Amino acid sequence: MAELFQKNAERFGARLEYEAATEVDLSKRPFIVKTYGNEYRTKTLVISTGANPNKLNIPGEKEFRGKGVSYCATCDGWFFKGKKVSIVGGGDSALEEGILLTRYASSVTVIHRREELRAGVILQKRAKNNPKIEYIWNTVVKEIRGESGVEKLLLENVKDGSTTEFPVDGIFIFIGHSPNTEMFRNQLELDDKGYIIADQRMRTSIPGVYAAGEVCDPFFRQVITSAGMGAAAAISATRQLESESE
Repeated sequence: MAELFQKNAERFGARLEYEAATEVDLSKRPFIVKTYGNEYRTKTLVISTGANPNKLNIPGEKEFRGKGVSYCATCDGWFFKGKKVSIVGGGDSALEEGILLTRYASSVTVIHRREELRAGVILQKRAKNNPKIEYIWNTVVKEIRGESGVEKLLLENVKDGSTTEFPVDGIFIFIGHSPNTEMFRNQLELDDKGYIIADQRMRTSIPGVYAAGEVCDPFFRQVITSAGMGAAAAISATRQLESESE
């Protein structure tokens, strides 16, 4: 699908440059985007640097990514049909994704480091009434184990330090996301979590600079919503350029 998007954009004159942006200067127009080898100047800029899911940073997490370790139930839930999975987290996202996973998995175990969840009351009630969802309290995951895929978790009780092995087929980690906005700090207006603040037309705090996708979306985080935001940003940028050329 991404390749089709690319071909369609190129058909209308878009040029793709495969480089990594290292620095931006948004203090004046044209804006400057620096990469390791080049410098680009532009009258408008659409930022879509995305966000990364927060990691547990434990043994086995990186090794089994895509082999039982996931950060998106919407993306990977179907692959765990009839299987036993666990969720790490205690917020709204953890319970929302956990409830979604019950459509596929035989059981969903929520592992949380505290004795109570941070999720909203309504979500907690829905999860509590779901017979497929169970809980392990006051516990953290210390290691993800298996051969060709996830087979078990090493759990540690945070109160007494005891450890146990817990057999699972998959683990979904929902402990938040971090937007990739470091290079825009002190230039664009960000919210308290570091996401770019944009209005309905995807305009940021600097005229001519737009944002789209997960870099300004802490809620939906789906390809289809990000693509829609990208289209809106592109239309807004085009209309700005057209108005300035009149």
